[in-house]
Amino acid sequence: MTVPVALPRVRVTRQTPVTRIAAACFVLLFLGLATLPAWANAGTLKLLVEFFTLLAMAQMWNLLAGYAGLVSIGQQAFVGLGAYGLFLMSSLWHLPILVAIIGTALFIAGVALLTALFVFRLQGGYFAIGTWVIAEVIRLVVVQNKQLGAGTGTTIQSLVSMNAADRGALTFWLALVVGFGSVVVVVLIMRSRIGLALSAVHDSEVAARSLGVDVFRVKMFIWVVAAAGCGIAGSVAYMQLLRIQPTAAFGVDWTARMIFIVIIGGIGRIEGPIVGALVFFLLQETLADYGAVYLIILGSVAITVAVLAPQGIWGAITKRRNISLFGIDRHLVMGDAVQIPEPASTEST
Repeated sequence: MTVPVALPRVRVTRQTPVTRIAAACFVLLFLGLATLPAWANAGTLKLLVEFFTLLAMAQMWNLLAGYAGLVSIGQQAFVGLGAYGLFLMSSLWHLPILVAIIGTALFIAGVALLTALFVFRLQGGYFAIGTWVIAEVIRLVVVQNKQLGAGTGTTIQSLVSMNAADRGALTFWLALVVGFGSVVVVVLIMRSRIGLALSAVHDSEVAARSLGVDVFRVKMFIWVVAAAGCGIAGSVAYMQLLRIQPTAAFGVDWTARMIFIVIIGGIGRIEGPIVGALVFFLLQETLADYGAVYLIILGSVAITVAVLAPQGIWGAITKRRNISLFGIDRHLVMGDAVQIPEPASTEST
């Protein structure tokens, strides 16, 4: 006799009501911010350019350290190359700004591939130090190049000649695309097969290799993407600054800000750098006039968050409430029960 068995229908999904609302808000916020050059003042636009470029850099560093386990303290190398690449291609080669930025990103991707041949031979702390050494070597090479202004730096003449209002609007729109685009890029990567491989590598490289994951290729891909992303953000940041000096363009302050933002917001979460960037700029705008006190408070905040919430502010939130705004996590959804007939038993006579 066949007896029907009721089993629940189970499916795996990334979409939840929260992710759908977040996606709609994300698009509406982007469209709303895109109108700012028509009515906002220049000071607001400059602040947001800085915010979005730093957000993009922090997303790239989080992709490296939070997902691939590659802790770099030399990302300023690619920020500086982004600035000088923009100067070289727009001012010396007279290419359009957008073409210059794309060309700079491709050049930086090539440099990242070459540097990976060295740094990927190192592990742990040695890897971090190796990235800093590479940044210093690149800085010294630029300082020796008179065409790039040597040690005194240079000015991006192709942008100086533009109307100030037009330059400000263009810079803001590019920064907006870079900031929002960095989030989209990380989401797409983490929702792809590479993201699945990254999750396996993050849990255990040995186990990932045993499952057929090419760990070297996955990390190389993330290294190149993060380098190009920081380079594009650096190009846009210096569209606003205009004056490039090697000590500033290749300064470790760039990477320090990335690390601070990610650690405060939450490492290994796309939402983390967003929260961290908001906190960083809130502190900066509130306390920047206090000089050394500002730096002391920044350090105190970083230490406090690291001790009380090792996974950052967003990590502490998700620990209490399992919230994912960008649909990276997978969820089991229970559907209606399905009647499955039980096979009839056969008895031998």
